[in-house]
Amino acid sequence: MDVSFIIRQRLKELGLEQRDLAAAAQVTESYISQLLSRKKAPPAVDRTDLYAKMDAFLEFPRGHLSSMVQAQRREELKKKLAELPTPLFPEVRELILQKCKPEKRCQVREIFEKQAFGELERLVSQTLLDVAKGIAREELKNEKWLRSVGKLRRQSYEELQAMILEFLDTDVFNVSIEHCSAFLAPIIESWDIDLKTFAVEVLLNKRLTSARTARFQFVETSSLPTADEEPGLREFLRNPEMSGDASEEEIDFLKSLRFLRQGPTAFYYYRELQSLRDPLHFPASPRSGKSPRRMQKEPTTKGKENRERRRFERGVVA
Repeated sequence: MDVSFIIRQRLKELGLEQRDLAAAAQVTESYISQLLSRKKAPPAVDRTDLYAKMDAFLEFPRGHLSSMVQAQRREELKKKLAELPTPLFPEVRELILQKCKPEKRCQVREIFEKQAFGELERLVSQTLLDVAKGIAREELKNEKWLRSVGKLRRQSYEELQAMILEFLDTDVFNVSIEHCSAFLAPIIESWDIDLKTFAVEVLLNKRLTSARTARFQFVETSSLPTADEEPGLREFLRNPEMSGDASEEEIDFLKSLRFLRQGPTAFYYYRELQSLRDPLHFPASPRSGKSPRRMQKEPTTKGKENRERRRFERGVVA
């Protein structure tokens, strides 16, 4: 599947030039030229409306180019996964180090230089790349933002839009100094890392982003299953006789329960629900006359509750 060849052939059939296609797609002629000469990879389908504009201009059926691009990118991804990753360009590493807080820079540099592309360097590079990509993705259709960045880069709106499409498709193993100069350098003012916890804090350019900082940290989580994973809770929620009249507040409470040993049965959750509604357990508020656990429905009377329990127990035994 060669999308570039198909587009070139279609232009020839229609008697059109690359500059005509560039104008219709609202990108530079240089970008189209590099795309058709395979110097640039086709951008991801879900990140741009480029292909819809091309389909219309080249008189292709809607979605024609998008489907071909997706197939081509899948094949290229298979080839890339089989290749060994290469270290960052020296200029990229240097730019990332220059953005590091001065008091940590020497220590971080020593760690970076111990390996060609070690774990810490990959962590920091990926984090900064994700931050810059996220902002670029959000602002891709914001003409004012594109022109602001273009002014800093001395590039036109069309040139910057084409560069963003390429930047969004890059990864930490292939990011170039051009990408870093265009996006990492202006968007990110500085970054810092706690070398004990590996928490990363990124300070952003207030002229280009609404957020001032972005923080990332590793959080230790328990290996215990969540309440949503408890088979007894799932059975309880699927049974309308047991949970049909439970309020959202009550279900949220039941989901918050945690168990260190064997998980309870559905009947346990039914009894827990009735316990929540029992006025002996949660007395009504003197002011409102309502139970604090049961704000949205009328409190179940003790006699009615006991009858429901006996009816359910008979059904379970049966």
